[in-house]
Amino acid sequence: MSDVNLIEATPRTEFGKGAARRTRRDGNVPAVLYGHQSEPQHLALDARAFAAILRAHGTNAVLNLVIDGQQQLAMTKSVVVHPIRRYIEHADLLIIKRGERVTTDVNVVVVGDAAAGTLVTQEANTISIEAEALHVPETINVLVEGIEAGTQILASDLQLPEGVALGGDPEALIVNVIAAPSAAAMDEEGEGTAADAVTAETAPESE
Repeated sequence: MSDVNLIEATPRTEFGKGAARRTRRDGNVPAVLYGHQSEPQHLALDARAFAAILRAHGTNAVLNLVIDGQQQLAMTKSVVVHPIRRYIEHADLLIIKRGERVTTDVNVVVVGDAAAGTLVTQEANTISIEAEALHVPETINVLVEGIEAGTQILASDLQLPEGVALGGDPEALIVNVIAAPSAAAMDEEGEGTAADAVTAETAPESE
């Protein structure tokens, strides 16, 4: 299929931290492919090509791996990124088949502006969904345009694309819209905090 990303995957024969470092030094990402009762396969993916696919299709990207000349569909299950240098350290890939439904987490994005005088708090950044493996949405949008204070949006309230079902708790709180604190209330809170600090500093020390 045209929307499936072709990428060469070279089998790895060396394992461990040292081998993983050498794989990354060579411009590749160490990866493990598993699923469908098959033995895990240790692979190396071209780092730039893999990163470009993730940028274009999100962390649930479907890959068409070319392993020793044979093609294998896989989904990106998890990606470990170095916390400082931001390169991809490792990836777990899940074997999938066309037409198969999978359960995975997708990002939740809040869209729009709630009513004036409200404060929107996002309680969950991801939700679990079930979808056909080749049609997993990159994100699920939550529309809050004009919503009044006191509104709570649960997982069951989300508008999911056709063919996508909720995979987690339908009662999970996703977005909470509350009344924004007034400037006066914030000033009072700030003054109270300052007064408490002064009191603490000037209070006599106990014997």
